Amino acid sequence: MGKFPEDFLWGGATAANQCEGAYQEGGKGLTIADILPGGKVRRNWLRGKGELELQPEKYTYPNHEGIDFYHRYKEDIALFAEMGFNCYRTSISWARIFPTGEETEPNKKGLAFYDRVFDELLKYGIEPVVTISHYEMPLHLAKKYGGWGSRKLIALFERYAIVLFRRYKDKVKYWMTFNEINSAFMMPIMSLGFSFEENEDRNQATFQALHHQFVASSLAVKACHKIIPGAMIGCMVIAAPVYPYSSNPADVLCAFEENRKMNYFCTDVQVWGEYPSYSRRLFRENHVELAVKDSDFELLRNHPVDYIAFSYYMSRTEKAEKTEAGQSMGNMLGGVKNPYLESSAWGWEIDPVGLRIVLNQFYDRYQLPLFIAENGLGAKDTVEEDGSILDDYRINYMHSHLKAAAEAISDGVELMGYTNWSCIDLVSASTGEFGKRYGLIYVDKHDDGSGTLERRKKKSFYWYKDIISSGGDTL
Repeated sequence: MGKFPEDFLWGGATAANQCEGAYQEGGKGLTIADILPGGKVRRNWLRGKGELELQPEKYTYPNHEGIDFYHRYKEDIALFAEMGFNCYRTSISWARIFPTGEETEPNKKGLAFYDRVFDELLKYGIEPVVTISHYEMPLHLAKKYGGWGSRKLIALFERYAIVLFRRYKDKVKYWMTFNEINSAFMMPIMSLGFSFEENEDRNQATFQALHHQFVASSLAVKACHKIIPGAMIGCMVIAAPVYPYSSNPADVLCAFEENRKMNYFCTDVQVWGEYPSYSRRLFRENHVELAVKDSDFELLRNHPVDYIAFSYYMSRTEKAEKTEAGQSMGNMLGGVKNPYLESSAWGWEIDPVGLRIVLNQFYDRYQLPLFIAENGLGAKDTVEEDGSILDDYRINYMHSHLKAAAEAISDGVELMGYTNWSCIDLVSASTGEFGKRYGLIYVDKHDDGSGTLERRKKKSFYWYKDIISSGGDTL
């Protein structure tokens, strides 16, 4: 098993829209996340059937309060420091800085809030790792322009990014542009700011919106390198190796093609600075004709990302002939049930070997530093009579995945960091639940709205603290 580098970034990850709360404080505008209701009904929005309006008489909105990180960040950061973090991946809410996305001047109260958060992190020697856009597009941009379907968002995003770089150039040296950019294929409302009718062809709109994001990402990379010399700015994708269901060549080809589209397409463009050769057939067969400017391709070529960050929760298994029977419906990425893997309570298949595979696949292909930005287990936790939370299942999950990461390092992979999802309980993005807990720190908040928001250390908190203090040697 490989040894983690001395300068390895150990930490945890959260997102502004899932933990901050205070959704109308400090001049913040409404975001896409603010209109996503809690519970199973949220899936309607993710599938493209929801309205872009608040309907408090019909739904609950757990993101509005989150875990109140906005007011409790000092308490939470002190706990991160106690765990031994030397980095913390978080995001900035676009609508805290530009409430509608179209203002010419940023919101001073929003900027000051993140100053306080970053100062608190740096006080403990914790490096902020900041995602510029993490599922929180200003709602106004979605309603007025149709989100990333409009080229107008490129300039608005560039202005937003430049404001961040200038403001925080002395505090943040690790950046990511778009969170899980390839989630556009599954959850366009969160990633792109628009949705589809039931039987609408998604391909043209999705690939066009992704092109706009690719251009915006390159503009952000260009600005970051100019404003913050020595900073690193990366892309961020969902990573999930796609396995063939059998050795039938048809299944192998199906998995190969799905792997290219899901795992490689968005990364190829942002790393290589050009569209891959296979995209020509992909676009032709899906009737995609991109509206582009010649200058787009020069920008993509000249300003690729510095590293690749990714989330890893599961692998995916595909077969050429699909039927309803055997579909892995709980697996967010779809596919068929893998008979060799166990699943979480939410149906996500647990596959630590897949992490080693995807680390090697990415590094073989790109030869860029890699960053595991999200990896964790959503589970139902129980508070014992003595107040303890004995989440050995989470420890087992993290242990097996960190060992897989160490094996990948031994394979020759350049791995720069690991931030588990999540260091603290928060609102689940896919289900809008508090009950689907990921944290190493328990938050007393429940799906019925009850709870004191008290923080409590889980057993995994102490386990991860030991792993970090040993530099991974105790794995």
